[in-house]
Amino acid sequence: MSVRDGAATMATNAGGGGGGGGWSNDPDDRMYLLQIYPRLAAQSSTCCNLRVQKNATTASVIADAAAALGLDPGRLYVLAEVKESGGEEWILEAGDLPVQRVMLWPRKAQEQHPQSFGFYFLLQERNHDGSIHYVHLPPLSKEQEVQRLAARGFLPPPQDDFADLCNLPVLSEDSILNNLRTRFYKKKIYTYAGSILVAINPFKFLPIYNPKYVKMYEKHQLGKLEPHIFAIADVAYYAMLRKRVNQCIVISGESGSGKTQSTNFLIHCLTALSQKGYASGVERTILGAGPVLETLSEFPEAMCGGRSGFTRSF
Repeated sequence: MSVRDGAATMATNAGGGGGGGGWSNDPDDRMYLLQIYPRLAAQSSTCCNLRVQKNATTASVIADAAAALGLDPGRLYVLAEVKESGGEEWILEAGDLPVQRVMLWPRKAQEQHPQSFGFYFLLQERNHDGSIHYVHLPPLSKEQEVQRLAARGFLPPPQDDFADLCNLPVLSEDSILNNLRTRFYKKKIYTYAGSILVAINPFKFLPIYNPKYVKMYEKHQLGKLEPHIFAIADVAYYAMLRKRVNQCIVISGESGSGKTQSTNFLIHCLTALSQKGYASGVERTILGAGPVLETLSEFPEAMCGGRSGFTRSF
């Protein structure tokens, strides 16, 4: 055995007993590398590299690692397999064969590699009652915990933006504004808040209002496609036909927020849907509401008691 710069390199017997038994007659004399990191109260995180034979048991590996690290032989220790750095720890029983675990790892993990790569063993102290003596570890930040759970498949991959504000993992004023800002920079001016559509005026024309988009959103459930004002028009139109009950779309916002333009897009979509022949006269009725709405929009303060905001419905 040799100990150099805090790392120990040694070969144990291939039998299942302690660390000092005789050699096995197994023709496979290949030595396998075990990277063991002690996680003890009075021990640094220096890696202990052991080279053992295929049939070396957990008990023999623990004994050799404790001897290489100069640990108190009177204490009890446990060996745990870690496949992901900071991830789950699988405790090995005394009769388990650590090399068998290593042989299931990726080929690169079977060679010497940094701890951040994962795939290593932890040596921890066991209390006399059989419980494991855990050393206090620095807690992960919330962002690191989310990333770790997402990488292991317990959470969906993190998103840059959310099409529905109700799906935000943290619901606050800052998260809502950041989500709307991120989507706006991606030229996604529409965002759902449940069945409500939030629209941000881009102050320029976007090529998302042609007949192709009307057909794209026709007869689609709200939220199945990217948020769009045509989706609101489509849901209201077919709800009217299905339930035979008048529908109302409320457009609310500050002066200059784009209420008039949104109304025009709604009328455009509803007119295109009515041309399918499901209802006669719908087109004339909707188009006739345009001039009235335009007239009302010129008197927002009178309609809202002096406020600059305005709400219209049709």
